[in-house]
Amino acid sequence: MNTRPLILNENVLQNSPSGDGGDVVIVTDIGGTKIKIGLVKHDKILCTASIDAESSNGLKEKLKVIESTVNDMLQQCSINKNEIKGVGISMPGIVDSKQKKVLSIDNKFNDVIDLNLSKWISDTWQTKLEIENDARCALIGEWQFGKGKGYDNVVLMTIGTGVGSSAVIEGKVLRGKHFQAGCLGGHFTINIYGKKCNCGNIGCVETEASTWNIQNIAKEHAAYYSSRLSQQNKIDFESIFRCANEGDMLAKELRNFCVDVWSAAAINLIHAYDPEVLVIGGGVMSSADFIIPFIQQKTDKYAWTPWGKVKIEAAENINTAALLGAAWLVYNN
Repeated sequence: MNTRPLILNENVLQNSPSGDGGDVVIVTDIGGTKIKIGLVKHDKILCTASIDAESSNGLKEKLKVIESTVNDMLQQCSINKNEIKGVGISMPGIVDSKQKKVLSIDNKFNDVIDLNLSKWISDTWQTKLEIENDARCALIGEWQFGKGKGYDNVVLMTIGTGVGSSAVIEGKVLRGKHFQAGCLGGHFTINIYGKKCNCGNIGCVETEASTWNIQNIAKEHAAYYSSRLSQQNKIDFESIFRCANEGDMLAKELRNFCVDVWSAAAINLIHAYDPEVLVIGGGVMSSADFIIPFIQQKTDKYAWTPWGKVKIEAAENINTAALLGAAWLVYNN
C-alpha cells in the first residue's frame, strides 16, 4: 500500500480525551509526490501517515487507500465515527470551496474534476467536506498557527513539485470570484522568452525553478556531464543544494538561478498583495539558512514598499501547515 508508518503524537493523545463528540477532523494534503493524511483536534495533530501519490494515475484509485489509512488511524487512536467533525482536503489546482469541486488542475490527478468528493466523504464517514487549494490551506496553517500568526496581511509561497502561493489581505483569505485570486503565483511570467509551462503559459516561475522541471534544466546544460549532478540518482533541490555546498559549479549556478527566480516571484507577490510578512514553505526549506537571507536581501533592495520592509520568514509548520489549515476550515466554516 506504500504507506509510511503511522506517527502518533503521544503527548497530544494523553491530553486529548476522546468521547466529547465532534471534535476530530480528518485531514488530507494531496501533493504531487505524497498524500499526507492525519487526524487533528483543534490545533493539535494527533497522528499522521503518508502514501505515494502516483498523481498521473488519478485520484479515484487512491480513495480506497486513503479510506483504509484513515480507518486504521481512527482505530489506533481510539476515535469513533461520531467524534468526527468533518474532513478537510488540501488540493492542488483551482478549487471551488463553495461547491466543493476542483475546477482545474495542472497535469496531475486529472480525474478529480469529475469526482464527487462530498458524496464519498458523506458515504464513508457520514460527515461534511471542506476542500481548498493546497497553498491556501498551507497559508491558513501558518497564519493561524505559525509565522503568520498575529498579522492581518500575509502571503505564502510554497516551493516543491510546483510553486504555489496564497494571500490573506486585511484578515481575509483571498479567493476571488473564480477562486483563483492569489493562488497562481507559480504561474507569474518571469521570462517572456522561456519555455512552455504545463499550464500553457510561457516562462512561468514553475517552468524556471521547480522540482518538476529542474532535472530537465540541469540535463540540458553544457556542463551537466562533467558535474556531480550527473552522478546523482535524482536531481532535485536537495541534490542541487548539497552538490553546490560541495563546490560543484553547475549546482552552484542552478542554485543561485533558482533563488533569483524565487526572489523575483516574491517581489511580484509583494507588489500584488501588500503583505507585512511573506512566508516561504515547501521542501526547499531544508536549505532555509541560504534561501531566506538571499530572498530578504533581494526584496529589501528591489520591492517597492515605501512604508518599510516586508519580513521574509521560513514556514514554521513545513510538513503540517496544510493539514492544520484544512482542519481550521472545517472548524470555522
